[in-house]
Amino acid sequence: MAENRCVVYQGPGEVTIEDIGYPKLEVPEYVASNMGFSTQEAHHGVILRIVSTNICGSDQHMVRGRTTAPQGQTLGHEITGEVIEVGNDVQFIKEGDLCSVPFNIACGRCRACKERMTGICLNVNPERPGSAYGYVDMGGWPGGQADYVMVPFADFNLLPFPDKDQAMEKILDLTMLSDIFPTGYHGATMAGCTTGSTVYVAGAGPVGLAAAHAAQLLGAAVVIVGDAIEERLKQAESFGCVPLDITQDAAIEDQISEIMGEPIVDCVVDAVGFEARGHGSESGEAPATVLNDAMTITRAGGSIGIPGLYVTEDPGGVDEAAQRGALSMDFGLGWARSHAFYTGQCPVMQYNRELMMSILNDKAQIAKAVNAQVIPLDDAPQGYQDFDSGTSVKYVLDPHGDLQGAQRA
Repeated sequence: MAENRCVVYQGPGEVTIEDIGYPKLEVPEYVASNMGFSTQEAHHGVILRIVSTNICGSDQHMVRGRTTAPQGQTLGHEITGEVIEVGNDVQFIKEGDLCSVPFNIACGRCRACKERMTGICLNVNPERPGSAYGYVDMGGWPGGQADYVMVPFADFNLLPFPDKDQAMEKILDLTMLSDIFPTGYHGATMAGCTTGSTVYVAGAGPVGLAAAHAAQLLGAAVVIVGDAIEERLKQAESFGCVPLDITQDAAIEDQISEIMGEPIVDCVVDAVGFEARGHGSESGEAPATVLNDAMTITRAGGSIGIPGLYVTEDPGGVDEAAQRGALSMDFGLGWARSHAFYTGQCPVMQYNRELMMSILNDKAQIAKAVNAQVIPLDDAPQGYQDFDSGTSVKYVLDPHGDLQGAQRA
């Protein structure tokens, strides 16, 4: 039986590569026993040989020790792979298919799934709505920064690429379909971005850059991207965004006014989440900063898309309230301006097929926007360290050496 190397969280700041065993066509015992499943057998599932799997900023929250992830938590929810084993209840996915795997694990049968709200599936996590591969409190499903992974409910979840050779030519773009491209697009869409919009994206990490590129794809007239790290701001500027340095002491509405001629924009996307920092050269962490900025600069009647992660438990929070996810928001301002707030996990399946077609037909260059770079799976620990330092790179892990011709976007 083949080994199955996987990235495993060992404690704050430390990940290792461990053999977690070749996957079986089974749901986790935790899910089966707590959801009333009659068996662990997953005849609806497939096993994938992973072609590409990415390091995500959400993984980094766990690795920093900012969640309740236990030692031994397997990591990885951005997965693209080739089907090598098919359960006997799978009808439409075939061995050899190269597929994108939405990070949301969804049953396809519950009310939420039938309403295309796959980020809050009701049947795959005993603790709460919604599930994901390799993530704390998300049902105990094994991570996908690995050689192989089991995908349940495969007919529903998997997005097969129509032509494998064409897909491999664009694999660095297509690997972003599992999470950050749909997530960024979701944030921009929920914020109401459309033709001629003026948009502020908070955060120039990979999701923020994906949101900025998505805003351009949706027809935005101006996309402003705010961050504290110069390298990330330069990356945003490289594909036509306007950088905004939040380390400057000027108020955000004054910085927006310098760019736009007025202190407001049509749309705001929060791609930072709960580890936000305040404005100014001496500012530290202030978790409600981006939400309050958004209410300050979004036009009256506008919308705020919030794909950035917020949690109910943050052991490293700046105060007791933040440690339980309670933030000091200027909500009265948002109420007075009739703002709409859109939160939660992106339902990837609402967007991934259309974004796939945009990639395959050269309408989107997401790998270039996020500066995708390939590294071997065994180099994942170093990749995590480099990513945490603020480098403007989206690391794509290559478990089997399939991406040697696609080393850089």
